[in-house]
Amino acid sequence: MSLFDQAEFLASAGKESEFPTEPLPEIAIAGRSNVGKSSALNSLAGRRRLAFVSKTPGRTQTINFFGLGIAERRAAYLVDLPGYGYAKVPLALRRTWDVLAGGYLARREALYGLVLIMDVRRPFTDVDLGMLKFLNERERPADKFLVLLSKADKLSRNARLATLADVKRRLSAIPGGGEAMLFSSLSKEGVVETRELLESWIALAQKTPGRGN
Repeated sequence: MSLFDQAEFLASAGKESEFPTEPLPEIAIAGRSNVGKSSALNSLAGRRRLAFVSKTPGRTQTINFFGLGIAERRAAYLVDLPGYGYAKVPLALRRTWDVLAGGYLARREALYGLVLIMDVRRPFTDVDLGMLKFLNERERPADKFLVLLSKADKLSRNARLATLADVKRRLSAIPGGGEAMLFSSLSKEGVVETRELLESWIALAQKTPGRGN
């Protein structure tokens, strides 16, 4: 059974003091507010409403923690970060993102892997590039990094494969690199492959000193 089949919501944190203290590796999910982040989380867990899909992108400004594996033998946390870069979000909410999610990414020692979701039709927007720059300047970068190209069903097969190749090429030029995969919550393309990749990260993290040991 996949760890994602046993995913459960644990807590919403509005400040760092509310983050879990259990020493487990964490995989964070980040992305612009309208790229289908919550839908991707639900698809990975095989649930309809594990993560709430908001009709108003960018309004949720808490960090949500999900446990992977049964409570007695929990293997890791999946961490849903607030969406960033949505133009209609009030300035006060954008500042909340800077403090809360930015602080998490900059300082969280348990962060082992990061999944950055981009719309396959519009990868590497200015705000995505800003996020990549921020991540590369982090004092302790995540060990693993994946760009997940969501809404792959919106493009033809040739178009999405060409986009994937271009994204991989661009990632290879970025310090630290990273992997890239196509993903669709609608057609389920890439769901199994993403689950397997993230589970392999968790297995490695459990063998890494300070990351779940």
